[in-house]
Amino acid sequence: MNPLRLHAANPGPMTGDGNWTYLIAGDEPVLIDAGVGKPSHLEAIAAVVPAGPGRVIVTHGHSDHVTGAPAIHERWPSAVFWKYPWPDRDPQMPWSSLADGNVIATGAGELTVLHTPGHAPDHLTLWHPDSRTLFVGDMLVHGSSVVIPASGGGSLSAYLASLHRLRQLQPLRALPAHGPIIEDPVTVIDQYVAHRALREQQVLEALARRDDTVDAITARIYPTLIDALVPMARESVLAHLRKLQDDRRVSEADGRWQITTA
Repeated sequence: MNPLRLHAANPGPMTGDGNWTYLIAGDEPVLIDAGVGKPSHLEAIAAVVPAGPGRVIVTHGHSDHVTGAPAIHERWPSAVFWKYPWPDRDPQMPWSSLADGNVIATGAGELTVLHTPGHAPDHLTLWHPDSRTLFVGDMLVHGSSVVIPASGGGSLSAYLASLHRLRQLQPLRALPAHGPIIEDPVTVIDQYVAHRALREQQVLEALARRDDTVDAITARIYPTLIDALVPMARESVLAHLRKLQDDRRVSEADGRWQITTA
């Protein structure tokens, strides 16, 4: 499995160096993720497959993955667009639905669709069993953790369960939407789980010090963070609090959190 990595040309505070999309050649080329519609991205696709992709699979509905779909559709109207069913950002797009366990034929062999919620409720990962390769979207990023946007449908409990599911596959390689290819995804997953356990302990320690709001806990855990990154840190704290709430270890009332006592 050696898909072509095509850059979406969208660097920014939330996207880092920008998104990678993946093009699998064949009689009906498959593009994984749609980018944001930048002309350079469309030209990169056209340089490889002038007739355009036959199918476009979007890993999830965050804007840096899906907003390029209308531009691709306008240029190549015959392309079929697939994603997990979730409220559309653009209801005029002709989306086809994917479900967990679906199998997609490609020029490089079959891909199995895995529903891996957590970062987003509709997140999909694609598994290529022949090469033990995962197209992970935003599940993994080499050298960085993944933001769990708790106020936008993210769930840390679901995310950790999805990581466990991916680890059980024992993948040899992961192709992410951000950053370099991950050559040892099992190690990265283990690091992620350990990092989340440490962050959870920090949240509990902050609560024990009577930092009882999301903002106070964020300030305690991330005292030197630049202002532009504070919203992401706040989402992480909220995600941990909601997981702890799921676990019945903390409770919340009127925006104030406390450790649950037996």
